[in-house]
Amino acid sequence: MSLQTANTELSTTPPVLRVLARPRTIALACIAVLVAAGWAYLGLVLAGQTSQGILSALCQPLYGLAGSSGIAGLFVTFAMWCAMVLAMMLPTAAPMVTTYADLAETAAAKGEPAASPLVLTAGYLAVWLTAAIALSALQAGLAYVGALGGVTSVVNPVVAGALFLIAGLYQFSNLKQACVTQCQHPFRFFLSNWTAEPRRVFRLGVRQGLYCLGCCWAMMLLMFAVGVMSVVWMAALGAVMAVEKLGTPARLNRAIGIVWLTIGATIIGGQVLTYWKAG
Repeated sequence: MSLQTANTELSTTPPVLRVLARPRTIALACIAVLVAAGWAYLGLVLAGQTSQGILSALCQPLYGLAGSSGIAGLFVTFAMWCAMVLAMMLPTAAPMVTTYADLAETAAAKGEPAASPLVLTAGYLAVWLTAAIALSALQAGLAYVGALGGVTSVVNPVVAGALFLIAGLYQFSNLKQACVTQCQHPFRFFLSNWTAEPRRVFRLGVRQGLYCLGCCWAMMLLMFAVGVMSVVWMAALGAVMAVEKLGTPARLNRAIGIVWLTIGATIIGGQVLTYWKAG
């Protein structure tokens, strides 16, 4: 097909179809759909709990996975964590995915091959869905030993405070800084690792997912301190993790660490003071 013929066909294509054919548009649409699905599922779970309907019975294992809950309880917990991953982590990956989509669109405009951004997104999600398995197992273990309360947060406030201290200290670690730097500069990453082979693009998505996991795992653990089903904290932590990846200065990351350390120290200090007065 000649360039003139291609231009003629492009000019006769409806504008809406031209927009929908762009990799960036497809990537953003898929992210929006998946994020909406995650929040919709979480909304249905919360609605079911408040109305004491069928969903409440189905989601009961979330608040006490032990013994008889078995595989069914684990499956429900895993579904919940998958929804949380979609709701919280995909928005933070949007700059990375759209950066790749722009590069793929530029390559396609030049007549060069490029894999779909959906392949990259699949690699990224593979990492976080694997993390959802680990978080589900951790929740099941904590519930089994009676360490989770009625809102799926840890029973012992000292443990909750310790989780905040861990998250705060991790903000100052070299691993955290290395991972967040990779997340903040996706263009440089894709430019130095560019490939049109779908299998390798999937691996790039896995690498980006691992960088994201290395950046955010400590904050995800905070959900056990504040309540796994706390929508307010889900939104707040998701926003913090998204802001971190927008090329924010290092001092903001340290400020976040100071906030977590202050909360953790306040919780533990309050418990120590309570025990001291009781004694």
